[in-house]
Amino acid sequence: MTTTEATTPETTGAPTTEPATTADRERRRISARVRILLWLLLVMAVALASVAATTRSILLRDTDQRINGLLAQEAGEFANFEEQGFDPETGLPFTDPERLLKVFLERQYADLDEELVGLVGEVGSRPTQIIQQREIPVGLPLHKDADARRRIYASPDSTGTLERPEGDIRWAKVTVARYGGEPAAAFVVAFHPGREQARADEVFRVLLAISGVALLMTTGIAWVVAGRILKPVRLVRTTAAQLTEQDLTRRIPVHGHDDVAALAETFNAMLDRLERAFATQRRFVDDASHELRTPITIVRGHLELMGDDPAEREETVRLVTEELDRMSRIVEDLLLLAKAERPDFVTPEPVQLAELTADVYVKARTLGDREWVLDGVADREAQLDPQRITQAMVQLAQNAVQHTTTGQTIRIGSRADGTRIELYVADSGPGVQPQDAEVVFERFRRGTARRGVRGTGAGLGLSIVKAIAEGHGGRVGLRATEGGGATFVLTLEEARP
Repeated sequence: MTTTEATTPETTGAPTTEPATTADRERRRISARVRILLWLLLVMAVALASVAATTRSILLRDTDQRINGLLAQEAGEFANFEEQGFDPETGLPFTDPERLLKVFLERQYADLDEELVGLVGEVGSRPTQIIQQREIPVGLPLHKDADARRRIYASPDSTGTLERPEGDIRWAKVTVARYGGEPAAAFVVAFHPGREQARADEVFRVLLAISGVALLMTTGIAWVVAGRILKPVRLVRTTAAQLTEQDLTRRIPVHGHDDVAALAETFNAMLDRLERAFATQRRFVDDASHELRTPITIVRGHLELMGDDPAEREETVRLVTEELDRMSRIVEDLLLLAKAERPDFVTPEPVQLAELTADVYVKARTLGDREWVLDGVADREAQLDPQRITQAMVQLAQNAVQHTTTGQTIRIGSRADGTRIELYVADSGPGVQPQDAEVVFERFRRGTARRGVRGTGAGLGLSIVKAIAEGHGGRVGLRATEGGGATFVLTLEEARP
């Protein structure tokens, strides 16, 4: 029997492929600063090259137009002179082509790169005589290039371009008609565009050189400007990399009023929300672990000591049920306080304060055998969340019931003064001791002797009321009731006049 052994990269020597690390990806990533610079340089290089090429093309086009105009003008002048001119020696029309060409050329002044040449000979054959106006400073003038003269003289066209290794020639030709038995002749205007084209090429090279210098300057300026513009973005990236659940306090300095500054402000606002969310989460965990530890210990202790006696088991079940109910209330209250940090904690809508106050009064009357009084109502409309306000007012009423006895008075009412709205619950109980007035709205704080009576709650009721008031942009306050007792007031600022 044969066995097959598993091979591994270590045994076979095969290379292994490991996933790229964050550092490797960071090294391969091109920064936004470099990408912006590259795109800017590419666009500028294309634009500057296009400008240089377009300028050269325009210069060459203008040169062509000027040469064409010059050739047409010289040819037209000779044609007119041939038709209407007179020999200055005889005073009669010209009969000799050679004499015609000499007289005409003596009266002309050509441009620097222009040749005016008279060719005398048989049409279609090599010219036998050359009448030249003057020498021109070019590489190979027409009067010294026999092959060029022959090709022009023999061409059936009246104008054209002659391509030569020594330089192209733009030419125009006017054939002289025969006079009796005299030989035929031709007047040739030849222009050497080499220097004109060289000037256009020189301008093109100068523009390219200037463009190169401009690109170098733009590179330096763009690098500095892009760095300054993207500095807040780098700060956002650095800050985000340094943020941890334990440290959310870092913020980005905001300078200016541009889009990058708006990005920094938005990022800082996001960090504020995250910090509040994590703080709420930590507080929830801390409060839950602190407050639930005692009832869990009580439940476990009673269950461990529970015997077989039916009466004892019934009592243990009752105690355990009460503790579980208390734990459930604590969790629900903590969840409600955690939701208070959310933007949708309250949903304002138009509410008639008179109807809302009356509804709270009707619901509160069932909380205990007290002398309930609807003290007053504000007859106006307000923007608020009726469910949350009702929850807060009922909580205040429940708090008043816990600290009053049968037959004592509890008043519920509302009033409005301008844009300020107040909803209040006033009782005639023992009131709140001065040392407790500052802490009664904090979580799990009942004070040394909370209003003289130890309550059965977890100490979250007034914290919930405070959260609801702050969710409406208002506050909850505590005042002394005239004649004894305590008055809790929800004060809300209404934007509506």
